[in-house]
Amino acid sequence: MATARRAALATMRSLITPEGVDLQIKLADAGTRAAAFLLDVVFIATAAIAVTIVALFGVTGFGTDKLQPLFIVWIIAIFFLRNVYFIAFEAGRRASTPGKRIIGIRVASRNGAGLSVDQVIARNLMREIEVFLPLSIIAGRSGMGVADTLTTVFGLVWALLFALFPLFNRDRLRIGDLLAGTWVVEAPKRTLMEDLSARKDPVARTFQFSHAQLDAYGIAELHKLEEVLRRDDYFALRAVAETIGRKIGSTPQAHDARPFLTAYYGDLRAHLERKLLLGTRKADKHARGSNAGPTRLP
Repeated sequence: MATARRAALATMRSLITPEGVDLQIKLADAGTRAAAFLLDVVFIATAAIAVTIVALFGVTGFGTDKLQPLFIVWIIAIFFLRNVYFIAFEAGRRASTPGKRIIGIRVASRNGAGLSVDQVIARNLMREIEVFLPLSIIAGRSGMGVADTLTTVFGLVWALLFALFPLFNRDRLRIGDLLAGTWVVEAPKRTLMEDLSARKDPVARTFQFSHAQLDAYGIAELHKLEEVLRRDDYFALRAVAETIGRKIGSTPQAHDARPFLTAYYGDLRAHLERKLLLGTRKADKHARGSNAGPTRLP
């Protein structure tokens, strides 16, 4: 029992939100991350096979002298396929690929802010050096005979060192995570978004916010507010409600913390979606938004 408890605590970390709230998160272990990656590889390989079959049907009319340039084009296409796959999914709202989503993990920024596109690009392009480059060396040795046995051994050692790197640091970081300032955390599935959007709480419906009050925060804070509501910790809810209340000029009671945050989350989400439709995107509270200042609720 004590050993299991120490093991669980060893993977717990503090994630400080922009509002100064300490959210306890659990790092994904190496086995979980490997399983998610293998699932993603299966999805990518399936897409690559489909692309290859379509390409083969398309090149039947070309002569054999045209196959080598087409093979180079195919390699470039597969390179973009796997990178677009990882970057597009991890840059989305869930910050997780389909493989990560199935396993129940996601990517998060280690500084507590919202995950930026630059971070996602950096951690995923580094995967090319960590994984796919040595695998390409090994595949080239076995398939085309362009590398000798020593090069193959070098590729295997290279891939093994990068694969084992997360086991030798306490935060289970890949080289890509280390450079990008990210880590992979557990994200258990919960049904929350439907309840928030529907505003079923009768107390939550009594709160109304002006455009200026909603302009106080951006997309990054919306995501952190969602995490606070998902966790449903009384003290975290109260601390965040007090902080938001001070910033927008409202004074919610302690027992109204969750209804207040539920109402603010729903209105802020709708407000940001309307602004996105108009071509305006506010990344966080530090970005320039409306010139109007916050007003006090009646």
